[in-house]
Amino acid sequence: MTTYAFDEGRHAIVAVWETGSGCVASGFAELAGEVSGGAAQHLAQAMTRLSAQAWRAYTRPAEHSFANVVRALSEPNLPSDGMLDVSYDPLEECAHRVGRVLHEVGDAELSRRVGVEVRAELDAIEQAGLGDLTGRARQALALTRADASPVQVQAADRILNRDPLGGASLFTEVEPAAAAIAAAHWLQAAADVTSETTGYETTQILQEADGIEALAHETPTLVLERLELGLSPYETVTGLIRGAMVVAEGRIPDLDELLEHVTQAETLARFHDDPGFRSALLKELRTTPLDPERPAHDLLEDLLGGIRGCWLIYQEDASEDDGDFAEEVRAEANACRERLT
Repeated sequence: MTTYAFDEGRHAIVAVWETGSGCVASGFAELAGEVSGGAAQHLAQAMTRLSAQAWRAYTRPAEHSFANVVRALSEPNLPSDGMLDVSYDPLEECAHRVGRVLHEVGDAELSRRVGVEVRAELDAIEQAGLGDLTGRARQALALTRADASPVQVQAADRILNRDPLGGASLFTEVEPAAAAIAAAHWLQAAADVTSETTGYETTQILQEADGIEALAHETPTLVLERLELGLSPYETVTGLIRGAMVVAEGRIPDLDELLEHVTQAETLARFHDDPGFRSALLKELRTTPLDPERPAHDLLEDLLGGIRGCWLIYQEDASEDDGDFAEEVRAEANACRERLT
């Protein structure tokens, strides 16, 4: 999302957005002298809220429509006889709030510039939704999406095909949810190759690797377990991400599953005559295995760590007659490419 701020020194409003590899700033509106600093700050705040709400259309596809946003800027709902119509659509209401600030300021040129700026932001969101993350749409690299563009999944797959252990470009060129989907596919390929070479079960490999090098093995193992059950990389990754996004909103994604884990902990605790053991078990319970503030990025990091864990076990147990890990994983991933469709 874009953050807007009042630059007191220049008496202007500037726009700043994250790109996944640093922030970009743009000064889009030099203000007339009669526009007060307070009004400028109020406008910057309203525009920031509008941007945040608009990017929800990207992170939660099909949740919003942009149809009435631009019109609300120039034709906002205004107070009448002490009453104010408030839109039930949070995005549209944010646009009305920006429009009301512009109406109070009464600067036609500022209103025009804000309109151009908002259209540019909406265009960037629609562009990102189509999988094109160039220009202003690079903001998407810093966000977590509940869905993934097939174009971006294929882009991440090509990066992993060049280097099955991953690389920085997965974080700087591809949206994180799409990169995580591709990484789940390559993790499964890496686990299958390692299992075939070493004899370990695919879901045991990463715990064994944790004994060689500290790894966040729980989440990639969970992914492998779900893939073994027949879920696709897309279903597995988006399911975990959506659950974490629900947690970020202060809700429980799967109450039945949480209660089942509580029951299991209570049952296990009854076999131990230690009051502290029950408390320790319950404290370990989580509503999501991911960081709710950055779930897609967190998952991608763990999946790439899982691929490295497979490599560690392969290196330790493989004989001289075994092949090259990267080449074998590449061949396995390409042979099972239908998992990504």
